[in-house]
Amino acid sequence: MTLRVLVVDDHPLYRDGLVTAISTMPEVDVVGTAADGLEAIAEAARLTPDVVVMDLHMPRLNGIEATRRIVAGQPAVAVLVLTMLDGDDSVFAAMRAGARGYLVKGADRQEIRQALDAVARGGVVFSAGIATRVLGFFAGGGSSPAVPFPELTEREREILDLVARGLTNTEIASRLVLSPKTVRNHVSNVFGKLQVASRAEAVAQARDAGLGGSRRS
Repeated sequence: MTLRVLVVDDHPLYRDGLVTAISTMPEVDVVGTAADGLEAIAEAARLTPDVVVMDLHMPRLNGIEATRRIVAGQPAVAVLVLTMLDGDDSVFAAMRAGARGYLVKGADRQEIRQALDAVARGGVVFSAGIATRVLGFFAGGGSSPAVPFPELTEREREILDLVARGLTNTEIASRLVLSPKTVRNHVSNVFGKLQVASRAEAVAQARDAGLGGSRRS
């Protein structure tokens, strides 16, 4: 059976090269491409591929959120992350979002082919160095060092958590002993990185990822 693959990456040269490499693999068909997370969601719904090869750092919508939405809407579609990011935060955030595999760019053709086959069969695949860290995480009792939204700084994540708890910018400024202007700038940066247009959208994403909860006094 031919494996149907959707390739998602915002860099045209890398995306084209990856399409060429995957297309030469026996019994693999690249059925489409996408340049950002929103396109990935739309193309996955339209094409129903077996595997989505997903970059993480992309405009409009990052790969982690795109993975989360694709898996939620199409549980049968396997997502294989292929990215430059190899930090624990990115790895665990991707796996929590529903990715079945995580490779670092630089993986050779054979490694990518084996990963495509494995995730399509329901397996889980990691690059060698990442696999060692994941095994160490489970051997250590499963206390994940990962945090939601790895693209955010620690301060931005803290502010997003307070936004999700219902605090206004003024209340956040008072709590964190920051100027209102500084808080506004942080909130604007958070909105940009999460690719949301409103506070309500940011709150929804934050609560889906486990931030927020009941408002603290």
